[in-house]
Amino acid sequence: MYKNIMNVFLVQVLLLSASVSVANAAEKVCMPIGGLGMPNFVPQKDGTITIIAPLTGSVATASGTITAQRKTATGLEMDMQHYFMTEKGGFMHTRDLGILTQVKGKKDRYMIEITYHIQEASTSGVLSGYKGKFQSFGLVDLENLNGLIRYSGEICK
Repeated sequence: MYKNIMNVFLVQVLLLSASVSVANAAEKVCMPIGGLGMPNFVPQKDGTITIIAPLTGSVATASGTITAQRKTATGLEMDMQHYFMTEKGGFMHTRDLGILTQVKGKKDRYMIEITYHIQEASTSGVLSGYKGKFQSFGLVDLENLNGLIRYSGEICK
């Protein structure tokens, strides 16, 4: 009787450990993303604005465009898209919403918050398969066409 109970117990432990191993294999792999950026806004002849930014941290450089712009009661909203590259050969494309809140008493200066949504199947290299979103916040000076932002978040695959 004792032997049967021990055999049943042993089989249950083995089944439980096998299911835990399978569950762990199916877990998401996530990585933190963050650093600083210094965006420069470059007006184009067709009226669009290109964004070019050296970055520190998880990503080395970014470029982007402002695809639409709307005035709000507190400043502006911008539809944007960005292309991010890492020093280790990673790439991702995002579609984003930028909320700009005008700084009182400072013409063309705004607090900016952006939520970056990684586009499915746009990642490659060391970022291949990663999905999700991350954020940034900072200050931009649209008179001098530059700014400073801090980006952070976690992306997973």
